[in-house]
Amino acid sequence: MLWVLFLLVAWGAAAVSCVRLCLAAARLAPPRSGLSQETRRAADGPELTLYETAFLAGGPHRVADLALVTMHLRRRLLLAHTGWATVVDPDGRDDVERTVIRAIGPQGQSPIPPVRAAAAAADAVRALADRLVAAGLALPGGAGTDLVSAVRAVRGATLLVAATGAAALLTPGREQGPGGSGVPVLVWFGLPLVLTLGCLAIARMEVHPYSSWASPAGQRLLDVRTAAADGPEGDVLVAVAVRGVRAVADPALRAALGGARNVR
Repeated sequence: MLWVLFLLVAWGAAAVSCVRLCLAAARLAPPRSGLSQETRRAADGPELTLYETAFLAGGPHRVADLALVTMHLRRRLLLAHTGWATVVDPDGRDDVERTVIRAIGPQGQSPIPPVRAAAAAADAVRALADRLVAAGLALPGGAGTDLVSAVRAVRGATLLVAATGAAALLTPGREQGPGGSGVPVLVWFGLPLVLTLGCLAIARMEVHPYSSWASPAGQRLLDVRTAAADGPEGDVLVAVAVRGVRAVADPALRAALGGARNVR
């Protein structure tokens, strides 16, 4: 009867992970009464700005990366491949750029990682996030991360159910069907497997892609920007906003921003 213990483990993992996924998805669902007028205007109005695109695609650190790349390409900042930032033009064009310049400090030079971290945590970026959340385009802090984590948990539970089912079939003394086929064991483990696979299928239809930052409405606008970045005339700044530092063609600039270590 040891296989019964495996079955309890499988059912427990499947039930807990699926309930967690349902709760995470429910927190992201818009109210039944419909979106606010501000949300409708945001969804139907002009396309996203570059900073809005960057936040919805990669969060605060993507906004900081975009500001650094923009200032470098427009000769307001020099990003050396050694990982240092040097101010060329001390007059920032917006709040995020001014935050970057302040983070570099009065010496006019600073290593890039602390500048990037300071820009990502700046009031200007938090205000941008608040506006997007209020417009229904971004998820409240942590909500999208919870969804991604819940989906991973259900995937893990699916693998666990399959593993415990296989272990149960190899366990001596298990109950078997006629002729020792072991069909009852497979059926009992098949039920939690169907549960987890069904939850994953529904989540993929209802809330995929599993974004950590963009709401479903924001994801639709982000998809438009992504298509523009993938076109033959795609703007490098749009590409950075959508895909991050990996979209930068200049290897020296990628090295300055830390390459794969800082990609968000």
